[in-house]
Amino acid sequence: MPARIRATAVAAVLGVAMGLTPGAAAAAVPPGRESRLPVVTPTPQSIDTNGRQLRVPARVGLILGDGADEATANLVRRTLQNAGAREIVGDRAELTVVAGLLSDPDVSGALAEAGGAKPGELRPEGYSLAARAKGRGGLVALAGNDGDGVYYAAQTLRQLAAPGRIAAAKVADFPLMALRGSIEGFYGAPWSHEDRLDQLAFYGDIKANTYIYTPKDDLYLREKWREPYPAAELAKIKELIDAAAGHHVQFTYAVSPGPSICYSDPADIQALRDKLASIHEQGADSFYIALDDISYTKWNCAGDEQVYGAPGQEAAGRAQAELLNGVQRDFLDPAGAQPLQMVPTEYSDVADSPYKKVLRETLDERIVVQWTGTDVVPPSISVADAEKAAQVWGRKVFLWDNYPVNDYGQTTGRLLLAPYDKREAGLHTALGGIVLNPMNQAAPSKVALFGGASFAWNDQDYDAGRTWRAAADYLAAGETKTAEALLAFFDTQHLAPTFGDVVWQPQAPVLKSKVDAVRAAPRGAALRRLDQYADLLAAAPERIRAGVPDPAFSAQAKPWLDALTLWGRALQSTVDGIRLAAADPAGADRAFAEAERLAAEAAKIRTIPGTTRPQGPVRVADGVLDAFLADAPGLVGRR
Repeated sequence: MPARIRATAVAAVLGVAMGLTPGAAAAAVPPGRESRLPVVTPTPQSIDTNGRQLRVPARVGLILGDGADEATANLVRRTLQNAGAREIVGDRAELTVVAGLLSDPDVSGALAEAGGAKPGELRPEGYSLAARAKGRGGLVALAGNDGDGVYYAAQTLRQLAAPGRIAAAKVADFPLMALRGSIEGFYGAPWSHEDRLDQLAFYGDIKANTYIYTPKDDLYLREKWREPYPAAELAKIKELIDAAAGHHVQFTYAVSPGPSICYSDPADIQALRDKLASIHEQGADSFYIALDDISYTKWNCAGDEQVYGAPGQEAAGRAQAELLNGVQRDFLDPAGAQPLQMVPTEYSDVADSPYKKVLRETLDERIVVQWTGTDVVPPSISVADAEKAAQVWGRKVFLWDNYPVNDYGQTTGRLLLAPYDKREAGLHTALGGIVLNPMNQAAPSKVALFGGASFAWNDQDYDAGRTWRAAADYLAAGETKTAEALLAFFDTQHLAPTFGDVVWQPQAPVLKSKVDAVRAAPRGAALRRLDQYADLLAAAPERIRAGVPDPAFSAQAKPWLDALTLWGRALQSTVDGIRLAAADPAGADRAFAEAERLAAEAAKIRTIPGTTRPQGPVRVADGVLDAFLADAPGLVGRR
């Protein structure tokens, strides 16, 4: 292939190549009243500008009222330090931040002074924020309806702050869904303890408040659910519980006794309560019983048939309701814990059944029921779907959303990095919350989890594309070139299939639009744009490795980043071949041969053992990039 000078300053063409407006990856701003403000995620219920931006001087005052816990105080301090404060004092200063409960007169007074207003209804986890410039500094008030609200106000301040300044804003905000976060429920390689701790910190940043602990490798919540945890394992769970609390996340312990429990055996009932009590003693107050993926056509013991009759839907429903109601009444109520959560044996449709009827009519109305949508992996979820589910279960359901989990069928060899999408605005009217089932790869799962938490907070104003770009910006720590490289990488991992291999998120839509344009006109502007994009793809992995602060992202995405480097270079060679076809046919043939060699090398890269079932070749924009490389010689008569 002839020597060729490729631009080293790939950043100069990134925005054009991605089809984004300048700055869209790092700070995509909706039009209208927020246009002078940075993007805040989740989107607040109300956000307005409040005059000119505030300057951050070297000396800043921080006044903490009731409800501002240590985690909130530390978050505000870090935010101010990152914005340029070198000294933070506990009194008024040129720039002062006041944080605490709205019920505290000093906090409510500061809110009014800064131009904010007390909301008419104090919703759980809600907050009001006002930041107003004054002289060479200003006043910021973070007023929470409760302790969680104060913390979330501080998370919004983090997004309003930048080096040397804080955006002047008035915010009134609260979540529309009570439960928001993740359920570690996938098969294959589990997350490490460090992964879990990192996830809990991330959930605090994105205002997610729920982590359901149910890893498939924890034998003491599955096969050995009757047995107590060894001291070392129990210590790890306590560390997770404590870390969750520090980030205002509810650690929910989920036990799965269904495969072996004898519902009529008092010893089994006591063993279950003893297991929950051992976790409660570590500080947990949220519990979950999983009764999914079991059969209700047989009992685990003869005693159950004597008590509940022949196995079947109705009998299983009665046995499960009795178990769950007993746990709620005899353990959780005396312990002052949160309402019990459960996933039923029938969890993925909206049709009524004898099983659902029994649970609807006999299950304690406080118990939270999970539902996966109209299928195990639904291509979309509508308000009508959720309303039907709420009707058959007799309560708002709690969505277990099987995205971006990649432990089945067509997800083998893929990262699922498309936006969280195809869930209808208004779902909060029928859902009590949403948790996403993530991938084996914890750090890359943050892309979808970022969107899921934003949607659950405010589904009415959720914009999938804007939130996707904000997730890239978050992972890139605000570095625009890295965020744009991430978006290019995400595009090559955009495909999302259902269990039945129905594709509900298309593969590589940005890349596809560019190669389709070249198919239609193999020379000219379309080829130049594809050339720029090929440079972006080839350079993106190194940009991501150098620019994403979290080393776990690059480590867990390594096979896909390695493959993308080769596929990007193959696309560069293909573009060269198309360009050379008329003037230098032999050179074109060499370029196409080099592209074929690089693609073959990329195809040899395998996933990390255990992270998908079964291990296989990584997939990078498959069906789009490989197809174009195969077809390109024919477009210019070189085949």
